[in-house]
Amino acid sequence: MSETADTPARQSSGEQASDEQAGAGQGGKTVGDKVAIALAFGSSAAVLVLELVSLRLVAPYLGLTLETNTAVIGVALAAIATGAMMGGKFADAVPPTRTLGPLIMFGGALVLLILPVVRWTGEAVRGSAGDAVFLAVAIALFLPASLLAAVTPMVTKLRLSTLTQTGTVVGRLSAYATVGAIVGTVLTGFVFVAKVPTSTIVLWLGGVLVVGGAALTIYFRGLKAAARPLVLALIGTGLTAFAPRPCEVETAYHCARVVADPSREGGRTLYLDQLRHSYVDLNDPKHLEFAYTKDFGAAIDGSWPGAQPLTALHVGGGGLTMPHYLTATRPGTENKVYEIDSGVIEINKAELGAEPGPGLNLQVRDGRLGVRSEPADSRDLVVMDAFGGVAVPWHLTTREVVADVRRVLKPDGLYLVNVIDYPPQAFAKAETRTLEAEFPHVAVISRPNALSGAEGGNFVLLASDQPIDSAAIRQRLAGRSTLLSDAPAVRSFVGAGPVLTDDYAPVDQLLTPYPS
Repeated sequence: MSETADTPARQSSGEQASDEQAGAGQGGKTVGDKVAIALAFGSSAAVLVLELVSLRLVAPYLGLTLETNTAVIGVALAAIATGAMMGGKFADAVPPTRTLGPLIMFGGALVLLILPVVRWTGEAVRGSAGDAVFLAVAIALFLPASLLAAVTPMVTKLRLSTLTQTGTVVGRLSAYATVGAIVGTVLTGFVFVAKVPTSTIVLWLGGVLVVGGAALTIYFRGLKAAARPLVLALIGTGLTAFAPRPCEVETAYHCARVVADPSREGGRTLYLDQLRHSYVDLNDPKHLEFAYTKDFGAAIDGSWPGAQPLTALHVGGGGLTMPHYLTATRPGTENKVYEIDSGVIEINKAELGAEPGPGLNLQVRDGRLGVRSEPADSRDLVVMDAFGGVAVPWHLTTREVVADVRRVLKPDGLYLVNVIDYPPQAFAKAETRTLEAEFPHVAVISRPNALSGAEGGNFVLLASDQPIDSAAIRQRLAGRSTLLSDAPAVRSFVGAGPVLTDDYAPVDQLLTPYPS
């Protein structure tokens, strides 16, 4: 009886000893609970930091659209799934004590290789073959993210000293891994990107991983085992020093640079990511270089002949071309600018001649929140010229924000919107239809070939509660662009375009396909 009762106890003890042996790597060193939690937390945080940083790395070459965001997130999730599966499989086949340290070291070394890989690929295909850039980013993200995602199942294997604690161990480490992912996301979005350049984030992340992995490797296997991953890390760091830099300044939202115009002494072009966003002549603010800014000027000067000062609200700063133009052509104009990116405002102050004062009020704020805060009937002119890549941010396109703009405008005020679109111009048509839903008078300015659907380009949309002075505007366009102002012509252009609302505004999809 006692012998029978004692048998399960001996089996349980034997099973536990066997499990401890497996968990400790065949009787070797293991990790404590706090170290296991730190590894699960830190590796998951690193994966999310890497994901968010990868979105910024792709921006200078592909821009930031819903499609690129979705694709990068998809790659990261695929890497996490692959790493979790393979990490669990190898943890059962090879003692984690042999692989855990080198795994983290190699992951960090691959992180350090991301910058040179992406930058050299981006420069090699700049202006074309954007798929090659995305492929480079996808590979550069997938490999280290997969290795780092394998850490948690390996650490879990080390901590499973008894089968009776399986649920507790797996649940606890999974929970801390999730918390790490949250912390990595929040710190990157709210702190890291706002404070330091993307390249610094990548280098620090890779360096911390290499150092942490080296410490584990030396602890479990000795100094010699850490040599190869360390060499790879040093190569990645060295290559970064020679890789081309796509940015003059990394702002919270953009890769920005200002380029001098060799053909015009005071000419400066502001590039945000891969796009020319603004052109400013420091010596002649009346000069409008881009076609759409000339169309803006024609619409404004045709609506208010002479030098009458205006109260103008600008959503989206760019290079402040139109505020400079209005100040120069209409002394006394009050320009208020809502620009979400403080880095863009600093570039304007440092390199593009911006001098805040009574005529130029620069506000770092989301444009929609800014419009909402404006008093009713307070502005002669509202200019919507905000972009994320080639698309107007969707929340600035909807009927709700258009209604708010109408509230802010004086009864004889004018709303101007700049959009970029390509055949079949579904977004430009939808935005025009959305303006028609709120304003009784709507017009469209663009090139004849763009209006006919033969090519893409900028479309300047006009909306007002009062009839638009078509004759005066056409006179100032001087045949350079075409104005559609009579209702039948505008409706013919719009066709079956939908009204965009806060509940339905697929801006990125309406813009697809477009040239990369």
